[in-house]
Amino acid sequence: MCREHHPECPGFRIDRFLQPCLLLFLFKGPSHGYELMEKAKHLFFQNVPLDPGLLYRTLRRMEEDGLVVSSWVTEASGPAKRVYRITEEGKVALSLWAEHMEQQLLRFQRFLEEYRKVREEEHSG
Repeated sequence: MCREHHPECPGFRIDRFLQPCLLLFLFKGPSHGYELMEKAKHLFFQNVPLDPGLLYRTLRRMEEDGLVVSSWVTEASGPAKRVYRITEEGKVALSLWAEHMEQQLLRFQRFLEEYRKVREEEHSG
């Protein structure tokens, strides 16, 4: 990421991207924190360190906001796991996130088009 190599780059706040990622995973099915962490690292945070504390704080906040619910599940072996499920309110929030990202994607595309145009003009002129 640019912030790692260029501290002056404002970059993008990865913690804000975590909530829609978690909602997407939970829309596919119930899951526990460790599993959500592994999915997030594998799919969206390969080059970014993901703090487990941030993930659990985000899940707690999402539960307080009614986007997810949790319950403890005890399996035959191993410790009890807190399993999270998306709520109907969480599904609405996921839909709004997707809509917001589509709009942001269009803005980013327009920005990059303009940036490339200016760079081409700079190099040709």
